[in-house]
Amino acid sequence: MRNEMRLEFSALSENESFARVTVASFIAQIDPTMDELTEIKTVVSEAVTNAIIHGYENNPEGKVYIHCVLYDNYVELEIRDQGIGIDDLEEAKQPLYTSKPELERSGMGFTIMENFMDEVDVQSSKDSGTTVRLKKHFQNSQTLCN
Repeated sequence: MRNEMRLEFSALSENESFARVTVASFIAQIDPTMDELTEIKTVVSEAVTNAIIHGYENNPEGKVYIHCVLYDNYVELEIRDQGIGIDDLEEAKQPLYTSKPELERSGMGFTIMENFMDEVDVQSSKDSGTTVRLKKHFQNSQTLCN
């Protein structure tokens, strides 16, 4: 079975926690472990923050889009922006790399996503935005009810 939700919100830093909690609440219905839920929340936080800080450069006119699909034992997440895109994706994925050192960013967003998720795919085009697709299998999830 499949269950899905879509979310669209303004690219404001204060909406990062809203996105994290909303996705976690949706995923909670398949009873993930606390560690799994924490990992999902962290990954959503990293991806949304990247979209806001790097994709839109803190332009509140931008929108962040989340599509979350639950299956019986895994989740697929897509977090997307229509911002400036990533010039050099391979460089951006390197641990400790940040394009905004003046903001004291850690440069660990993609590394965290790769460590917490089973699959990570990032697509980005200059001036067209970035899409991060994530997949995670759950250890002891419950079968979704109709």
